[in-house]
Amino acid sequence: MLLGIVRRSAFTALHGLRVFVLSLAAHIPLLVLSIVSVALIPIGVGMLALPQVVTWTRLLTRSQREIARDWAGVDIARAYRPAPGRYTPWSAFRWVVTDPATWREMLWLLVGIPAGVLGLLALAIPFYGLEGTLGVALLIWLITDGYGYGAVWFMDNWGEALLSLPQGAVILTIGVLAGPWLLRAWASVARPFLTPSRSDLLAKRVEVLTESRAETVDAQAAELRRIERDLHDGAQARLVALSMSIGLAEELMASDPGAAQRLLAEARQNSGEALVELRGLVRGIHPPVLAERGFDGAIRALALSVPLPIAVEVDLPGRPQAPVESAAYFAVAEVLANISKHSGATRAWISASHVDGRLLVAVGDNGAGGADPAGGTGLRGIARRLGAFDGTMAVTSPPGGPTVVTMELPCELSSPRTTPSSGTG
Repeated sequence: MLLGIVRRSAFTALHGLRVFVLSLAAHIPLLVLSIVSVALIPIGVGMLALPQVVTWTRLLTRSQREIARDWAGVDIARAYRPAPGRYTPWSAFRWVVTDPATWREMLWLLVGIPAGVLGLLALAIPFYGLEGTLGVALLIWLITDGYGYGAVWFMDNWGEALLSLPQGAVILTIGVLAGPWLLRAWASVARPFLTPSRSDLLAKRVEVLTESRAETVDAQAAELRRIERDLHDGAQARLVALSMSIGLAEELMASDPGAAQRLLAEARQNSGEALVELRGLVRGIHPPVLAERGFDGAIRALALSVPLPIAVEVDLPGRPQAPVESAAYFAVAEVLANISKHSGATRAWISASHVDGRLLVAVGDNGAGGADPAGGTGLRGIARRLGAFDGTMAVTSPPGGPTVVTMELPCELSSPRTTPSSGTG
């Protein structure tokens, strides 16, 4: 425990130094370049220089957001307007000057210079106390015969020199306790300048919803075309053949009963095949297994349909809403299909849980890896399907595996189950 406190304090002090160095070595030059770039806009030079300065500034603030999140416990959101599809000097300039984040971060370059002193204090206070606690200040006072006062420890006599030891311990304790607080104070100062405003977040939200809505409309249109094609080429054709067979059988019933009987047998076979196709079509719209057995049972049925062992772990205290449940089911089905066709896996696993108002579903396998959502339509289709419900998908698939597809869907659950369910399917 003591070693952990020492390590944490040391890293806190080092990141305090990092904050202070960035406030001097990065904030000041970037602030000067920003001011010069803005001043040179009327003659055209600033139009070329400002986008590059903004890019450097965003690299700096990304590093500072990481410090705030990892070492101060302050999560600072980032939301920039999307980059132009066709990158030209004019589109780049227009992109940065119309983004409110550009001007907030430019103001942070100014405010962050004095705020960096908080980072210096996070380093200086424990270092000053450590110097006294270890007797370094006393040693310097003895070696220099009072010259330099023990490197900023003011000592005029033996009493003051020896008093530096307990004083150092007190200051070190204060520094260890104050270090994280000082970093949080710095992050709290930075947050108003680095966090997007409410209007920016709403604009970003509208943009995401508009994009997902367009993709959903396209996906639904494609689904309707598929249903129409399946009906036309499958069940409808079989029903037409069935009608023709029954009509011919009626005509031959008196003159050739044997031929009529064969036609009726053929009609019965066609009716059975048409019924199977219609059931498959309905299953593709909303699987009956979901209504009959719920998400848990439906996922286990999917696992049994795949020709490799799949461990299933479902921990849901209730049922998701039907549309969300259906979307998650089809997403898992698509991932399992990809595993069967492309992964070369010998085993796989599925887990599902509900945490903080989100349905979390993960599907993994021990296959060859290398799955890339940009390389095929299957994973992109899953992302579009989930995006319609404000869901997300993440794929981790290094070469050599394993591959893990993680899906999240915001939803609430219905009434809780009466019996728990988990295990291996």
